[in-house]
Amino acid sequence: QLQASGGGLVQAGGTLRLSCSASGRTAINLAMGWFRQAPGKEREFVAASSRRPALTSHADSVRGRFTVSRVNANNTLSLDMNDLKPEDSAVYYCAARSGGLSRYSGHYTYWGQGTQVTVSS
Repeated sequence: QLQASGGGLVQAGGTLRLSCSASGRTAINLAMGWFRQAPGKEREFVAASSRRPALTSHADSVRGRFTVSRVNANNTLSLDMNDLKPEDSAVYYCAARSGGLSRYSGHYTYWGQGTQVTVSS
């Protein structure tokens, strides 16, 4: 089970931190990722982390502004979002899968509820 939190309303240039807690004995063996979906658009990859030792991947659109990391003995996936832009506004979803890191949403088995991020200009 995945539980996401941390969304909200922020001005352009601001920061937010999203967190996703994974429960269950096998949580630390899961690759985890963040995806987002804006109204009228397809769900898109944001960032992901492999199982330990954690390798990470970021979408080109967020690289250098967003940082994904595993914390709390790998049971929590965080997304630090800096220099937010209005185009970052979307519902952000946490996902997990058995296996390696993937940028493809169809590879993920487990999904959390979305958390809304709204960036005002």
